[in-house]
Amino acid sequence: MKRFSGLLSVVAVAAGLALAAAPAMAQQPQLPPMPKVKQSTPAAIAAAKEILAMKNVAVMYAGAVPGIIEKTKTGLLQQNLNYQKDLNEVAIIVAKQFGGSEKEIGEGMAQIYASEFTEKELQDLVAFYKTPLGDKLLKAEPAAINGSLQYMQQWAQQFGVIVNDQFKAEMKKRGKDI
Repeated sequence: MKRFSGLLSVVAVAAGLALAAAPAMAQQPQLPPMPKVKQSTPAAIAAAKEILAMKNVAVMYAGAVPGIIEKTKTGLLQQNLNYQKDLNEVAIIVAKQFGGSEKEIGEGMAQIYASEFTEKELQDLVAFYKTPLGDKLLKAEPAAINGSLQYMQQWAQQFGVIVNDQFKAEMKKRGKDI
């Protein structure tokens, strides 16, 4: 499930941006509409939801609501230090009020998936993920992606040293030590 940590960062950044804009909105705040994508059949959306569940993508956004609530509370607390007790109590109330709202993210993701694939393709993917190879892919892919990302980071660091040394060598040819 680590493969979704990068996306969690994106969610956190988006939440931060939303919080920055919140005071400017005096009217009743509204959630963004579902993504505007081509219409899909209910069967395609159901298949997309099944694929997302098989891939356990809910892990990506499971902490979105508590994270946004905590970030909001912390931001308000920085401006209102003497309201710490109240803000802690209000955070619990707000968390109860909005608990489960992150499911809207899953709905949007399913619509996006369903717009990118045909109903038949989605059903074929569901069938594939239910095969031994598909099951292995679901289980092994996170480790393969994480290993690949770690390798890429190590490679980039080592390559950066080589490139830095080459810059220094070229500059030395010009009589400039850096």
